[in-house]
Amino acid sequence: MDYPYWTQVLSALLTPTIAVLVAIIAYRQWRTAQNRLKLDLFDRRFAVYDAARNLLSSVMTSGKAKDEEMLKFLAHTREAKWLLNNEIAEYFDKAFWGRAVDLQTLDTELQVLAVGAERADNVKTQSEIKKWFREQYKVLDEKFTPFLKLKH
Repeated sequence: MDYPYWTQVLSALLTPTIAVLVAIIAYRQWRTAQNRLKLDLFDRRFAVYDAARNLLSSVMTSGKAKDEEMLKFLAHTREAKWLLNNEIAEYFDKAFWGRAVDLQTLDTELQVLAVGAERADNVKTQSEIKKWFREQYKVLDEKFTPFLKLKH
């Protein structure tokens, strides 16, 4: 049985056509996986950023580093070293966390201090720490900008 010429051509092109379609589908799946990874990283990095912003907001609105916000901050920023970089992790551990603890300690001490020079020093130190926290909105945005941009 002799097939017409066009059926032989179509049957010869069928395998390469399927191979090309499979390659296109595989590429699209790879791109989807890459975009999903970017989105997952963004979500996890934004949670770290959000925890820091919430602690800043807490200090700015109440003048105190509240325990619940500090615990959230600590829980979310522990993975900063792996999600972001060591510079940000150290910034959170030393500068951010350290000042929040200092603010809490000073606030606790203030409750028992009598009016006088020691109390005035305490209030002055708290004021300096609060000013530092206020400046951190801009610093935080600058540090996180490279990590929170979604590029295509």
